[in-house]
Amino acid sequence: MTKLIAENRKARHEYFLEEFIEAGIVLTGTEIKSIRKGHVQFRDAYIEFQKQEAFIRDMHIAAYDHGNIFNHDETRVRKLLLHKHEILRLAQKVQVKGYTVVPTRMYLKDGRAKLEIALAKGKELHDKRETLKERDAKREIEKAMKNYR
Repeated sequence: MTKLIAENRKARHEYFLEEFIEAGIVLTGTEIKSIRKGHVQFRDAYIEFQKQEAFIRDMHIAAYDHGNIFNHDETRVRKLLLHKHEILRLAQKVQVKGYTVVPTRMYLKDGRAKLEIALAKGKELHDKRETLKERDAKREIEKAMKNYR
């Protein structure tokens, strides 16, 4: 059973998303409590590779309301749990082909926080405009179909 916590809609607008991978994330006690309340924001977050490990930067998890002096740092760098071959493959694509890796969704799966990450290639301005045109046209068609019935 999965429960969606947060979604990065900006990523779908800014990038062409190609390959999706589920990753675990290393958290502290107050972080998981805050995530369960839905206090997560990763609009500007990105994944970085160092020494055959993956880390997520700029992900904001709000401080837990009932935390004490041991509350977590809200924007600390967090380690992602991936298989070694996945890390090496993604790191190679990021270095060679001009891709980046961005988080797209966070959800709870069987009580554990999971992060869906995607291999992404940046969109040009004209691509973003084209996407907006397509979405508006689709919305107009759905509206016309609804009124037709």
